[in-house]
Amino acid sequence: MSVEIQKPLPDRNRFLIANLLKGLLWLTVIVAGYLYLRKSYDFTLESVLGPVYNQPTVVYLIFLTSEVIFGIIPPEFFMIWSLRSEVLATYINNIIALSTISYVAGIIGFGVGVYLKNTQFYEQMRKRVFGKFEKHLNNYGGFLVIVAALTPLPFSGIAMLVGSVRYSLKKYLWFSLFRFVRFAVYGIIIWEAHIL
Repeated sequence: MSVEIQKPLPDRNRFLIANLLKGLLWLTVIVAGYLYLRKSYDFTLESVLGPVYNQPTVVYLIFLTSEVIFGIIPPEFFMIWSLRSEVLATYINNIIALSTISYVAGIIGFGVGVYLKNTQFYEQMRKRVFGKFEKHLNNYGGFLVIVAALTPLPFSGIAMLVGSVRYSLKKYLWFSLFRFVRFAVYGIIIWEAHIL
């Protein structure tokens, strides 16, 4: 009887899985925290956001700014804000809007990488935010865009890095469509947790 030896996962698959697990862990913490606060303390985002709560345009602008500045505020908070009407069709429209805004923020990041590569601004961002991902770009190429689109990696920062090396815009646009997959899956999880 022969023993079958399983081959280890290729590095890029391990990299994807590790970051997907981090993302799901982060999502679990945020959703569990939100549900706990809502049920135990009558917590509402309206009390936190005040007059901004019912102004979708302002919330979308805040989200765009956050996404361009490398996801300062996690997208999950904006998805939770999208629950405010508790109408599924409205929630779906908000999730589509948020995912589109995030996709556009990535394109802006790509453009910043292309056009501002030789500036002091780019060098500061490279040192502080995305320089540590250069080795992953060297190892995985465009696959890094897919991982960033699906996981908590700084999506706009990775887009800037990819743009700075003059990666194919067409390929970048295709790979970054995985951003919509992330928002759809997270959106479903948040909706289901909310209606429990």
